[in-house]
Amino acid sequence: MDAYQFLAEKNGCGGSATYRKVLEMLMTPRQAQVAAQLPAPLKDVATKLDIGLDQVKEEIRELFRKGVVFPKNFETMEGARFPTNPAQLLDFSLGSYLVQDIFGDRLFQVWGDFAQKEDSARLAKAFAKAEQPAARVLPAYKAIQGIPGVSQFDDVREILKAAILIATVPCSCRNLARKTDVILDSCLQFGRCAERAIVRGSGWKLSYKEALEIVDKAEDDGEVHMWDNVQTLTAVIMCNCEKEACRAWMPLRLYNVSVGKRAAKSRFEATVDQRLCDGCQVCVDRCQFDAIAMTKVPGCKRLKAMVDPEKCWGCGLCVIKCDPDAVTMKLVRPLEHIPLERPAHFEM
Repeated sequence: MDAYQFLAEKNGCGGSATYRKVLEMLMTPRQAQVAAQLPAPLKDVATKLDIGLDQVKEEIRELFRKGVVFPKNFETMEGARFPTNPAQLLDFSLGSYLVQDIFGDRLFQVWGDFAQKEDSARLAKAFAKAEQPAARVLPAYKAIQGIPGVSQFDDVREILKAAILIATVPCSCRNLARKTDVILDSCLQFGRCAERAIVRGSGWKLSYKEALEIVDKAEDDGEVHMWDNVQTLTAVIMCNCEKEACRAWMPLRLYNVSVGKRAAKSRFEATVDQRLCDGCQVCVDRCQFDAIAMTKVPGCKRLKAMVDPEKCWGCGLCVIKCDPDAVTMKLVRPLEHIPLERPAHFEM
């Protein structure tokens, strides 16, 4: 068995010719041999492959830059490991400012073929089996200002303030979908994950103010904040999702799996004061959960917005663009709605 086949089987994709193409684009044959030996100490890799230790380190550095392996020690490259699943490899290889310069367009095409034609069914099945969603929707902070009972776990600003280190990287989903018409640098990474992005050059370090500016733009653009589904201010990544490009959202739609298997609702819910609604339908256009519809109200010539509570995930994107302030948020779930412990590990 050659190294490419070994790594494909390690990721559960041994029978996929397309996944092998991905690996062949990401790595030279020698680099694939090195990656197949990980997470062995680099000295042992050099001995096993009968090559110099310096060459092994150089290959690891290049694989790290490409987003194919990630070491524990960013200086010595020791403790490097290969991703455990295709989604992790896709995120690290495509979630980078370097990807276009290193690979050009062809990598996007091959990854796209694999993700759409082969991997969507696997992802849908994995989400469907989840007993508890690993992610939770965070409401747009401007939509919940002044509401009694808002906790620190509901407020994006508190999460950003708690972060020791913040970085932004391009959204791998939008890169994959070639959605260049929307913001790409909307994925926020924290702590060790942020450090990794900064060191390998795939992302940029942010101040609190700069991170909040990205959050503001994401909310204005109609992107949904996704955070760990647990009472914590410290996680490794905050996604700002747009369902037409989101690689986690698309399999749910294709295979009719509830979005609730991917993400829990926030503690809030949108509601409409139909006396103030002017029928502009902006809220309908901004709702990514199809929770708002225009309806006929007795005595009114114009259709008015109405929220379906079952479909509302409490993102608040409808609220922040409602000029007549007809749409507002209300707190409908207790703090206990957010688990105290993280759910069982979910691998995409």
